[in-house]
Amino acid sequence: MKISVIGLGKLGSPLAAVLASKGFSVVGTDVYEPYVDSINGGQAPVDEPRLQELIEANRDRLRATMDAGAAVAETDVTFIIVPTPSDESGRFRNSYILTAIEAVGAGLRKKNGYHVVVVTSTVMPGSTGGEIRAALEVASGRSVGEQLGLCYNPEFIALGSVVRDMLSPDVILIGESDAKAGDVLERIYQQSCDNKPAVHRMNFVNAELTKISVNTFVTTKISYANMLADICDRIAGADVDVVTAAVGADSRIGAKYLRGAIGYGGPCFPRDNVAFAALARTIGARAELAEATDIVNRHQVERVVGAIQARVTHSGPIGILGLSYKPDTAVVEQSQGVALAGRLIAEGHEVIAYDPKALDNAQAALSGSMIAAASAEECVRRASIVVVMTPWPEFRSIPLSAFTRPQRLIVIDCWRLFAREEVGTVADVIYLGQGAALSRPTYA
Repeated sequence: MKISVIGLGKLGSPLAAVLASKGFSVVGTDVYEPYVDSINGGQAPVDEPRLQELIEANRDRLRATMDAGAAVAETDVTFIIVPTPSDESGRFRNSYILTAIEAVGAGLRKKNGYHVVVVTSTVMPGSTGGEIRAALEVASGRSVGEQLGLCYNPEFIALGSVVRDMLSPDVILIGESDAKAGDVLERIYQQSCDNKPAVHRMNFVNAELTKISVNTFVTTKISYANMLADICDRIAGADVDVVTAAVGADSRIGAKYLRGAIGYGGPCFPRDNVAFAALARTIGARAELAEATDIVNRHQVERVVGAIQARVTHSGPIGILGLSYKPDTAVVEQSQGVALAGRLIAEGHEVIAYDPKALDNAQAALSGSMIAAASAEECVRRASIVVVMTPWPEFRSIPLSAFTRPQRLIVIDCWRLFAREEVGTVADVIYLGQGAALSRPTYA
């Protein structure tokens, strides 16, 4: 089976590489020429663990072109994985998908036989069976049915682990125009997955609702854990890790994403939650839970600022370890570390920061207003107080000498990354989510 992938960015290039690694002949396409040139040159267009190794190992089955129509014409299935940016209301826009559909239609007019079009980008409920289907039928000159299948098939992945998540997904979600189209897509996953994930097939609107609901539920769980951490900050003897470990042991709840730390960020979680609430308002439903989740998330930087302000006793830059929204990625979109840096700089503080991958992106986001440390060790040595905002594992290897001061350094560890029995021997390590996080608990 031959597959075309329209969009070779953060998710599209890993998808193309994974499919090629599983024996499919894959043609990727993008309007951005450097991405196309990278694939054809055997280089990963984006920074993502394992992506380079897959591209190098499968060059005989993977190539790229800027001619999307030609790619569609020579393949059997087309995945569309392009951005769906949010509009002013928070709803997702389909403009890039509709542009891709024009190219798909042009390609379909040049070929005979059955073809399946798979929309992988996250869309608002009603999109796939509405304007996307209508545009596809007009562009291709075909009706969805005997000669043309249409599926909605969003991925459940996270940047920094995209390849792993694609190879071993928890669930495969397929919104299908009909059983024939769904069968073709399910066969692809039977070949491409290392595990045997549950496959849920349904109509378009249920699949669209499922995708946005999963992310909204996860964000609710994160905000609930952070709400608990905020409470634990203020009660002597309270420890959010102890509480969430017990709460998560209940099979009705589960431990995943139930960790009190800082807010969620990235290109998906924040906007999906906002889009869910926008959808509810549009149709006259109530979504106060989604709205409250967003409010709690926006408060998390203020929690950290409060912990810092309670402890700043002398001049010197405030150090921030971690600027990417999560480890193993350079993405700083909705990053809590960048938000904290911006907040502190606006208040007149000098900020020095380090991140293994995201320094340049963070500097651009902050218009160069922070000091970029050359290493995590330098960041700690030069800081008057240190805050851990992203739990990069390599931070654990910072030598103890970097933390040593005549006046003990304060380390606010939002993720409990540093062991107190080690770093705590030379510095005051404060864990957010424990009763000592505030200088004076409001309840004792």
